[in-house]
Amino acid sequence: MGTAGRIEILPDVAGVVTRSRALIVERLQTAIAERGIATIALSGGSTPQPLYEQLATENLPWEKIHLFWGDERYVPYDHPDSNYRMVKRAWIDRVGLPSENIHPMPTQFADPASAAIQHEADLRIFFTTYFADSPPTEWPALDVILLGMGDDAHTASLFPGTAALQVRDRWITVGEKSGQPRLTFTIPLINAARSVIFMLAGANKQAALQHVFALEADDFLYPSRFIQPQGELWWIMDQAAAQGLPETMA
Repeated sequence: MGTAGRIEILPDVAGVVTRSRALIVERLQTAIAERGIATIALSGGSTPQPLYEQLATENLPWEKIHLFWGDERYVPYDHPDSNYRMVKRAWIDRVGLPSENIHPMPTQFADPASAAIQHEADLRIFFTTYFADSPPTEWPALDVILLGMGDDAHTASLFPGTAALQVRDRWITVGEKSGQPRLTFTIPLINAARSVIFMLAGANKQAALQHVFALEADDFLYPSRFIQPQGELWWIMDQAAAQGLPETMA
């Protein structure tokens, strides 16, 4: 697996949220101080929702912060399953984020593959515009990518045994679960980040963690093993999830 990154085990979900919030705020502030803007890619699911609600209470220069999504279900923005909708209600609607700083994955195309191409083109324009020293042919380094992990060890919409795991020449691709398409960051795009933060909670993550942190396992069966960023890697988890770690790590 390579380096496991930094592992922090908190007593409960509230502790995971509080610690993740502190890490994210610090990294956003550092990015703004060093480069004038900050970029963060968000995850869906129930675990980060209270994190977004807490981030909405921070006194940050919102005009300098740009929000992206690491993956998205291919549903309209107002659909109950939309990751964008969840973040909008928990965070965006509560702060003064300029609309041009919000970069949801497009889900209005008839063909998800066309949507993936368009979103990648939009991201290339963004990074070319704001980071003149980072040509669009290179992998852009987002300041923070927030990830979760399913009980099958998937992360973003990179599911076990799917074609999305093999995409190495694109920033955005189409993932799928049970025949339902999703848009997702590719593995190389995630691994280009300055900071990747996994948030995990619950006993249902134990079996997956045993394989993700094993010395040997099939990466294509446990996709979170692929995440080895050039920057820092954090695993923030509660006690219930951490029981799945090898004894030498827990």
